[in-house]
Amino acid sequence: MPFRPFRRSPRLAVSALFFFNGGLFGGWAARVPSIKAALDIGEGTLGLLLLAAAAGAILSFPLAGRLTDSIGAARTSRLVAVLYAPSLPALALASEPWHLALLLFVFGATHGGMDISMNAWGAEVERARGRSTMVSFHAMWSLGAGVGAGVGALAIASGLSVGAHFTVHALLLAGPTLWLASVPWQSRMGRGRKAPLIALPRGALVWVGVLGLCAMIGEGAIADWGALLLIERLAADEARAVLAFSFFSVAMVAMRLAGDRIVARLGPVRVARIGGAVTAAGTVLILLAPSVEIAWIGFAVTGAGTATIAPLVYARAARDPVIPPGAALAGVSTLGYGSLFIGPPLIGAIAEVASLTAGFWVLVGMALLVVALAGALRSPAS
Repeated sequence: MPFRPFRRSPRLAVSALFFFNGGLFGGWAARVPSIKAALDIGEGTLGLLLLAAAAGAILSFPLAGRLTDSIGAARTSRLVAVLYAPSLPALALASEPWHLALLLFVFGATHGGMDISMNAWGAEVERARGRSTMVSFHAMWSLGAGVGAGVGALAIASGLSVGAHFTVHALLLAGPTLWLASVPWQSRMGRGRKAPLIALPRGALVWVGVLGLCAMIGEGAIADWGALLLIERLAADEARAVLAFSFFSVAMVAMRLAGDRIVARLGPVRVARIGGAVTAAGTVLILLAPSVEIAWIGFAVTGAGTATIAPLVYARAARDPVIPPGAALAGVSTLGYGSLFIGPPLIGAIAEVASLTAGFWVLVGMALLVVALAGALRSPAS
């Protein structure tokens, strides 16, 4: 066979950015119990600290949306990725709770800002290819998050410190990602309006954003509280507990890899309704599981149900006929992806007042709301 040199492409560039973004988030999720123990803080305090990440993400959305519409999604993605990489190892520097709050603000801002720009770039690549690819891009995010959590479990088992783990993890991911993302690409650009303090969806996108909130609030809660739930409820050791997020993420990857074909056959509304019902069933299984192994199955079922919702929300926002992609994604993300960070503080507050198990029952209700709101994903033309 003739030798074919490796060639970078826009699709590969966007896939790498999604993997990188998820990989750093998964690394953080794996070490939440370690950081909680090191700072000797309770669940309520941890929940309040996580609000700093939520604030950083929400405040970054309008700025990233404006920058995306002004200089292009590709350039914005590369710029924010450079800032996001060091924000993970910086979290290990916290020696006091207020230190962690400041560092989580930066982590949330860079994570959220990159989410806006890379989804906008992904929508541009999808339009250029003329076929659905957004779900597969999000599969790479889930794969990165699962790998990040799995590496975290290995780091814990080997006794690696949080600082060493986060530093090596970020360096190994950043180099290849930035190289792959340097592929030439001309984004559609326009004049970005002055960014508001908080971006909110308008018109038909309001219900799209609410749907995203209901779906993704559970994803954030499982990332930050899933391992602690197994430790408290089933007395799981830390290394086995953090594997729950890997099961969740791997199931998301598998479903998202097939998601574009499923959406083409069933349509976004039906897929969202089925996904919400499956998510609710999986969360109930987690809460009633008699063993860690059965709980892992519940995490996998929940991941499969959640898998397609975020890509469908982003795809619907990016193709809005009235609002530019950057602004549309920023508004929807405030309610949708912002809940990835808002969910953990909410669960922490409920856990402080009642129990962590009670907090997870709230997620069942959120999943059922996805079923009720799925009609918001209909194409504007239909």
